[in-house]
Parts: sequence; structure tokens; C-alpha cells
Amino acid sequence: MATESLSLRPTYALGTVTTEASETQRTIDNLDLNLHVEGGYFVQTDRDKLQIQNPFLDRADGGNKTKKRPENDDIRAASSSIFYLLTPKSPQGFFHSNHCRIIHTLHRGRGKYVIIHADEVEMDPDNPAAGKRKARIETFVVGNNIDKGEKLQWIVEGGKYKASFLLPDGDENNTSNGLLISETAVPGFEYQDNEIMTKERLNEVVDASQAEELAFLIREGPAPEGHELI
Repeated sequence: MATESLSLRPTYALGTVTTEASETQRTIDNLDLNLHVEGGYFVQTDRDKLQIQNPFLDRADGGNKTKKRPENDDIRAASSSIFYLLTPKSPQGFFHSNHCRIIHTLHRGRGKYVIIHADEVEMDPDNPAAGKRKARIETFVVGNNIDKGEKLQWIVEGGKYKASFLLPDGDENNTSNGLLISETAVPGFEYQDNEIMTKERLNEVVDASQAEELAFLIREGPAPEGHELI
């Protein structure tokens, strides 16, 4: 049976905008944002001084791990927070997963999120020879129009793959001044707990037609090296 299309079409394709608008650049400068390996811009705004035991020590590493370990892998900060920004020049946050849960809060702009619930995939009890089921895919729009179901806050639990892309602000000119959000990771974010999704992994967890439609949200190339990770 054919898989229903997700109807995901990016408004802003990578490489089509080469210069940030002046208002967007002021936001980047004023918040001291840096380019993120997942796409977009970010800056860490808080890291809790409270330290807790690392709850992820028994987790197997993913295939395309970001190559940076904390000084002490036995502990994690209780939480950490960042600003995260998508712009017409850098309009996509590529698929990745984290061990930690992340609470997202909207500040301005609009975007679409795509969540692949790979952590829910199980063997089909009626047909174990067929292998694991394909993962459920969830999409939603974040923005200020709550009457239309746009989200002001959303939570992504650990073990799920998420991606995002910029949408127009909704004006008649089809423009965007960027999607600006905060993310709070619990426990605190570490690159060791982060996995960048590969095309191979995408094809493992979703149907072929869905993988083709989602391919624009896959980061090309090998896992980021240490010097790329801020």
C-alpha cells in the first residue's frame, strides 16, 4: 500500500538566500549567535551549576555521533538552555536526536517541525520475520496563531529524531524575519548525547517514499568534528 505524502515543501531552499536581512543580522549580532552544526544559529544562555549522575551511560552510541566528549562523562548539568534561530539564509534544522528531553519555547516567527518517533519502533508481533515496523512521523507548525493550532511551546523527548524548517511570517509578501526560539535540555545538553541522522538511518526507520520526501532535512557529509562544535 502506498504511503501518504507528508506534503513537506520548504519555502526557503538552501543556497537561494546568500545574505541575511539587516533586521535578522541585528538579531544574530545582538544575541551573539553562532552557526550550528545542525543548521541555523544558536548561543548557550544557561548551564545549571547543579550536576547530576549521567543517566545515559548505558546508551549505545548512534552511528553518526558528533565527535566531542565532555571532560567527565559520568555527570551532566541538571539543565542547559540556548537561543536557536532559523533564517532565510539558514532555513533548516537537520534531523538529529538527543538523549535528553528538550522543551522548546517560541519567541517569534513561524516554522514547521518534523518528528520521527524512532524510539517507538517495535517488531510486528504478527509478522516478526518482517523486522521492525516503520516509525511514526509527526509534523506541526510553531507560531503565534494558536487559533489555527500553531504551537507556542513543544517538548521532544529523548530518542526521537527532529528537524525543522522556516515558514513565512504570514504576511502578504511571503517574508520571514526568522524563527527564534529557546530550547531547554534536561539534563543539560552534551554533544556526546547527540546524533546527526544519516540517509542510511533515515531509510531504516521510514518508508522509501517518506525518506525521499524528507531527504532535504538530512545534513550532508560526515559527523561534525570537534573543531566544529562550540
